[in-house]
Amino acid sequence: MSILLALLLLAAPGFEQGAAGQVIVNPSEAKWVPEKNPPGAESVTLREDAATGVVEYIVRYPAGHKFSAHWHNVNERIFMIEGKLAIGQEPNVKIIEPGGYAFLPKREVQYMSCVSTTRCTFYLSWDGKTDFNKPPVK
Repeated sequence: MSILLALLLLAAPGFEQGAAGQVIVNPSEAKWVPEKNPPGAESVTLREDAATGVVEYIVRYPAGHKFSAHWHNVNERIFMIEGKLAIGQEPNVKIIEPGGYAFLPKREVQYMSCVSTTRCTFYLSWDGKTDFNKPPVK
């Protein structure tokens, strides 16, 4: 884990320093939980706050996976660990690589896909209770 990721974990909004105790997770030792969609996706829950809904994960998605367009009512943070994640629509696509960071503001439609030949693994956090909303069809 890089120093930047460690700092992001310590500074995650909605968690008081020491309130839940230390959390130390290495991806090789973590308990990965298979996701229903898509096949091959997995996640590790790092921390959850039942009062605020703030949650942190490490997630893995297969190479080539395209996320359906969606938005959340809370801000989202991504820190890339492995692979390359494309965020945005042409001509405004940005690629985040291992060590890269993305802040995705609440209520902004997200277009993302794993564009690497390897899986995409990243740290993911939301500022509050997570929801998934589909944008209106145009």
